[in-house]
Amino acid sequence: MPVAEGTPVWFELSAGEPDAAQAFYEAVAGWRVVPSPRPEHGGYRIGEADGRPVAGIRRTMPEAPGFPGWAVYLATRDVDAAAARVVELGGRIRFGPVDIPHVGRFAMVSDPQDVVFALMAASSPAESRAFGPVPLGTEPTVGHGVWIELATPDPAGAFAFYGALFGWEKLGSLPMGAMGEYAFIGRGDLRPGAVMSSAATGAPARWNWYIHVADIDAALATVRESGGSVLQGPDPIPGGSYSANIADPAGNRLGLAGPRKAA
Repeated sequence: MPVAEGTPVWFELSAGEPDAAQAFYEAVAGWRVVPSPRPEHGGYRIGEADGRPVAGIRRTMPEAPGFPGWAVYLATRDVDAAAARVVELGGRIRFGPVDIPHVGRFAMVSDPQDVVFALMAASSPAESRAFGPVPLGTEPTVGHGVWIELATPDPAGAFAFYGALFGWEKLGSLPMGAMGEYAFIGRGDLRPGAVMSSAATGAPARWNWYIHVADIDAALATVRESGGSVLQGPDPIPGGSYSANIADPAGNRLGLAGPRKAA
């Protein structure tokens, strides 16, 4: 089955110190981080959960400055056409499109609010298992991405842009009082995340992603012990789990989601 347009298929950290990043995420996410088997990938590292690739860690590239620490990769069948459409819709191309040997073709782009994300067309027909959407399926998702979240100064503009690019629609929302609404995005069976106002919430304008952890309190304790910081949470979310936002020791932000097991 073809991957639906806009499906999260990969997550990638641009790290100034890849060794330190590897140690942190192995401890917090429970990943096994291994070097790419392809020497042409230039020291790229792959974080695996239950033996499946979830995310990459690469050294920051001087030729690609200014990107956020973590990048969310969204699937498209034609990277070049999608990148051209980004420009037509008021965004811009930041890097690429280029081929990644034995992986596929990608481009780093930004939406009209200058929020960066990546477009990806994989060369392999195998479906990515980096993302296991909520509600959780039958396969284990601990260590995998389970939610993406856009904080933007212009939610209405974001819906117009991503709707035109991927066919996403607004699929309900949760009111957050003075912080506006938490609006769910998707199309058909794909419901990967939500959009919220960065102006109302004070959150940085960016794409965030959430890793599923087995025990949110234990994971946050590990974050602190490993030199990171807890920025928000844990807060209850629908379904009985909890979410939190953290920063690794280098300041790169992302989210965690999972149950609270402490008595």
